Amino acid sequence: VQLQACGGGLVQAGGSLRLSCAASGNTFLIGAWGWYRQAPGTQRELVASITTGGYTDYADSLKGRFTISRDNAKNTVVYLQMNSLKPEDTAVYYCNAVRKSVFGGGDYWGQGTLVTVSS
Repeated sequence: VQLQACGGGLVQAGGSLRLSCAASGNTFLIGAWGWYRQAPGTQRELVASITTGGYTDYADSLKGRFTISRDNAKNTVVYLQMNSLKPEDTAVYYCNAVRKSVFGGGDYWGQGTLVTVSS
């Protein structure tokens, strides 16, 4: 499975961005998706996740501002809608896909996409 993330860029505080992550290859292996982010000098952290069943989870600090969703029909695209962006949201955002346990578990990572929020 290959993941391609896009949608990052420069935005002013209070603005919005939508990130997309497209999967190719054996996407039937995927059981859940996630978005992570990593700011300079910090560890990578989970932003949001969604299962193929539609269950979502968010970092507590981001609930209400970020929304994760996916293309239900094909399970090949996942989105992260980011609203009311703050300078502290500046980070490289990474797409992640988790292989179903029946297929051995593990995960896949896309390349990061940079989000810069100016004050």
